[in-house]
Amino acid sequence: MSAEGHIKEFPIPTFPSLGVSGIPADLDVTKVAAEWFDSFTSVFQRGDVEGVASLFIPVSHWRDMLALTWDFRSFHGIDLIRQFLTDRLVGTQVSGFKINHEFTQLQQPYDDIAWIKIHFDFETDVGLASGIVRIVPQPDNAPWKAHVMFTNLENFKDFPEQCGSLRNEAPNHGLWSSQRAQSLKFENEEPTVLIIGAGHSGLDLAARLKVLNVRTVCIDRNPRVGDNWRNRYDALCLHDPVWYDHMPFIPFPATWPVYTPARKLANWLEHYAEAMELDVWTSSTVKSARKNAAGTWDVVVERDGVERVFNPHHVVFATGIGANEGRTPVMPGMEDFKGQILHSTKHKTALDHAGKKVVIIGACTSGTHDIAIDYYRHGVDITMFQRSSTHVFTVKKGWKHMVGDTYWEGGPPTDVADRITASYPHYMAIELSRRRARLIAEDDKELLDGLHSVGFRTNSGLLEAGSSLLPWNRAGGYYIDVGASQMIIDGKIKLKNDSQIKNFDATGICFENGSHLDADVVVFATGLSECRDAIKYLCGEEIGSKCKKIWGLDQEGEIYGAWRDIGVDGLWYMTGNYAYSRFHSKHVALQIKAMEEGIFGTRYQSAEKV
Repeated sequence: MSAEGHIKEFPIPTFPSLGVSGIPADLDVTKVAAEWFDSFTSVFQRGDVEGVASLFIPVSHWRDMLALTWDFRSFHGIDLIRQFLTDRLVGTQVSGFKINHEFTQLQQPYDDIAWIKIHFDFETDVGLASGIVRIVPQPDNAPWKAHVMFTNLENFKDFPEQCGSLRNEAPNHGLWSSQRAQSLKFENEEPTVLIIGAGHSGLDLAARLKVLNVRTVCIDRNPRVGDNWRNRYDALCLHDPVWYDHMPFIPFPATWPVYTPARKLANWLEHYAEAMELDVWTSSTVKSARKNAAGTWDVVVERDGVERVFNPHHVVFATGIGANEGRTPVMPGMEDFKGQILHSTKHKTALDHAGKKVVIIGACTSGTHDIAIDYYRHGVDITMFQRSSTHVFTVKKGWKHMVGDTYWEGGPPTDVADRITASYPHYMAIELSRRRARLIAEDDKELLDGLHSVGFRTNSGLLEAGSSLLPWNRAGGYYIDVGASQMIIDGKIKLKNDSQIKNFDATGICFENGSHLDADVVVFATGLSECRDAIKYLCGEEIGSKCKKIWGLDQEGEIYGAWRDIGVDGLWYMTGNYAYSRFHSKHVALQIKAMEEGIFGTRYQSAEKV
């Protein structure tokens, strides 16, 4: 058990722990995979719980996304897997198991670890599903056994996505423009789903719902789609590689830069909404959203000074982590400070503060460092105040370790890459992440040593597992370096971290050790507000108080609240980076579609209270 309380870590199946010396040179991977898979499908389809359990090692894991639980669940250890199978296997009506030999392969990520990764497809009573299982060797040439299983709902049998071979094939002569204009009006009709926010998360979900024939409208307060990126600080650039950031149905062009500038991304989002023919109301504000007596929603939207009440079945918040509202601590003496105080979310350009002394409070997240770079490059006196240590790794060396060939040129198709990534339950993979973090630190040693030489404090991430847990449990605490670290080493971005803040005064910040930092502008890069705050603001305290926690890892290692049941029928929270939003937008769309068509099963939920 970790210092985080509920986070658990599990041993990984190394050769010594399995009682084997390695992998035979003459191993027939196809034969071993087929033998395990045939045994598994036989007992699974019979509903033989003990038969299935016998094919797993004691410290094993099963992660399911909607296919067998209608929820997001991770079961750690054979006893919990056995209980899950006892509760869900009988009556599940699984069939049609088929191994996918194209992606089934032997993998050896480290000298003491190897597994055969098997991809397969199967069917449930209502859906088409996929699975990935990793089997590991056993002593004395005994049949291999499973270490980790991932099962995932992909589509519905009777309600397939209207794309590919099912796309609209009717010619349209001269009617398209008027049809699009009419669709956007929503005259004499109601959307089934109303999405608040037309950033990437909202657009991802709208696209998924559109191909499932679920009528959807996105409401965005900005004048143009993409303004959530277009109106942020000028220096903003994604630090995730392009292969990680594709959106559903329309990947980025092959000429796209590896790291996308914010303004370029803004234009892409606008293009995406137009190309996918998504119905977006811009310059529109959701004033309130309340449940009505019929069980649907009364959503008041103001557009061009006119209010319209929509009555959707589902309301989705796609407003970002913490609704993108900055969280600024209240500190003594702030009222005496003669300069300007703002949160990093309100920062636009360094030129706004030309000739002034600026202090950034906070030393994590790429945004914080990007802003500091922007200030330096525009000749502004900039100091970064580091409150606690930061996990740092570089774009140049760290990302290849992080994503390997999964999200890189020549890697697998994006949907396959998403399944591979999801097939590692967070808590199962801690030791693997720890090993990877050590390799990244070795590659980044020169930079880290330079940071330490000027007093910048770094850490190895939560449980020394690098950045693998930090985004999901804390939504921060790390920096992906694209140049700011060297500027800190060179003194171009000045550093203050020898004491904690005591109070503000008229001219700057006073510290507990008696030192003082002069400032004309103080920028707080101190995180975002709690996700439920936006829900409480629009839906009222009663609805907000019923909502479960949103974000952070639960006792099983799944994300609280996002993309799944939030505690209020017809209310959803859609968020995440580009990769997670792309992947989980399908899960949200499938749940909504199943509810609308009356085929949604019974959720098999965790007993954890949040």
